[in-house]
Amino acid sequence: MVSQGEKGRGFQALHARRGCFVIPNPWDAGTARLLAGLGFEALATTSAGFAFSRGRPDAEGAIDRDETLANAQEIVAATDLPVSADLEGGFGDAPEACAETIRRAAAIGLVGGSIEDATGRSDAPIHEFAHAVARVRAAVDAARALPIPFMLTARAENYLNGRPDLADTIKRLQAFQDAGADVLYAPGLRSREDIAAVVRAVERPVNVVMGLKGPRFTVTELAEIGVKRISVGSALARAALGAFMRASREIKEQGTFGFADEAMPFAELNAIFQRRAR
Repeated sequence: MVSQGEKGRGFQALHARRGCFVIPNPWDAGTARLLAGLGFEALATTSAGFAFSRGRPDAEGAIDRDETLANAQEIVAATDLPVSADLEGGFGDAPEACAETIRRAAAIGLVGGSIEDATGRSDAPIHEFAHAVARVRAAVDAARALPIPFMLTARAENYLNGRPDLADTIKRLQAFQDAGADVLYAPGLRSREDIAAVVRAVERPVNVVMGLKGPRFTVTELAEIGVKRISVGSALARAALGAFMRASREIKEQGTFGFADEAMPFAELNAIFQRRAR
């Protein structure tokens, strides 16, 4: 078994080496083991993928902190890989709520987690600047007080909330960097130029998400821009659910079962789950 400290140091090393790496997003223990078996070096949870698996929307309050951490703990236990968690807004507006979430995340074996500046409220979707920075600083302080390495990702959510303001996004990411965040992330950037501008403006590793609507770049292209880490958010979960719905519609609307030709063989899946994923 790999210790939490070893996972934490390994996760730091991934961010320190040359080039970029992909950190895919399982939504349960089974998908975590499948991804580990393919040779990925680290995993990140997905709040949306987990919510969908529970028959709930990806919305503020739909999944609470206890449920989120219980799911993350199952993913941590499924492999020996470092796992970072989507901790949404820290499960509370106050900086101390973010700090407590980080402490609880580390207690269940995580070695990374993200705090975003979205409020979940339609009338004021993004936290006021100074408050957003204070929340990140509290999360960083909690992470630094841990006995193991824990990488804090700070997310600027403007683009996912109808505010495509690059200048404000960069201002926030720079302030999060100054507050001590280890990784910076602005999901939903709309162009190569926007991504490059973010990378140039900060000195910390930048995470970019692929699999959303909008521009799509290869790992090589993003590495050339200077991106350090690539996640896919809920894209794998949505791809799986898309296949499920296409198969179900074929049965209901056509009365046929051709979808089974594309299904992963039972024996192959069973063999994967019979052996311990690294």
